[in-house]
Amino acid sequence: MFPRVATSLLITGFLLAGCAPAPTGTSKAGVKPAFSYGVTNNDTPYSQCLKALRDIPASNLPVFAVGEISDKTGQINYDDNGHALTQGASEMVISALAKTGKVHMVERLDLRIPLAEVKLSEQKKLSRTPNQYGALPASDFIIVGALTELNYNIVSGGTQLFVRGIGGGARTVVVNVAMDLRVIDSRNFAIRYVSSLQKQILGYEVEANVFRFFGDTLVEFDAGAIRNEPMQLGVRSVAEMAVYNIMTEFLRLPEAPGCGLTENDFMESYLERPNTTNNSQEGVTTNENH
Repeated sequence: MFPRVATSLLITGFLLAGCAPAPTGTSKAGVKPAFSYGVTNNDTPYSQCLKALRDIPASNLPVFAVGEISDKTGQINYDDNGHALTQGASEMVISALAKTGKVHMVERLDLRIPLAEVKLSEQKKLSRTPNQYGALPASDFIIVGALTELNYNIVSGGTQLFVRGIGGGARTVVVNVAMDLRVIDSRNFAIRYVSSLQKQILGYEVEANVFRFFGDTLVEFDAGAIRNEPMQLGVRSVAEMAVYNIMTEFLRLPEAPGCGLTENDFMESYLERPNTTNNSQEGVTTNENH
């Protein structure tokens, strides 16, 4: 009985799909595309701290170059056939530096087109001569680093209640991302500053499931809501906080109220503090041959 019902439903589905009406509003120009939200700025809560640095009087601004900030977490998102974290961390750091208004920047990340311009000029294929390029500005400092951590399920929990197949539940999950940056002195390649920051990201899911059996057929109704902090927003937040620390701790610009790094001492509690009295040394003698 059940296989025949399932077959009938399948055939009906195909027939309905074949009789589906064409999209409304079609013309030679095609269909009108959907458009929801407008384009906005791409700020994090730390962007206001970076922008506040613009109001600080300063002169003789340093020249920064940003190198590769690669994804070294080794995490691959197999469901989406791609990387779990953004591959544009270098660009995020460049954008963060630009928000400060307190540095000059030179391109070092992708020199293919600038070098091609110079080469074409040398071949006399451009309207600009090689001498018109002049001396290229050198950098004072170089920022490089990597995305170093992506840890899933640092904390996860939830509740579920079902009575005769009817119920619901809620769950939360916490993951974290980390970025390690270093500032290199362009004159002698000495590492002048190191930043190692992480951010935890919270996800919250509420769901309600209704299960009912009608004969041999299982009918499932799902309703719920998922509200997750975007993973890449977490990466950008870490990048902006790292740049803010470079501005305030390394370049010694004054820190704005409320913009400091959130400190924690979670890891210190796992380390036993050494006993000031070393009882193991009592009664121990040393023989020395002269």
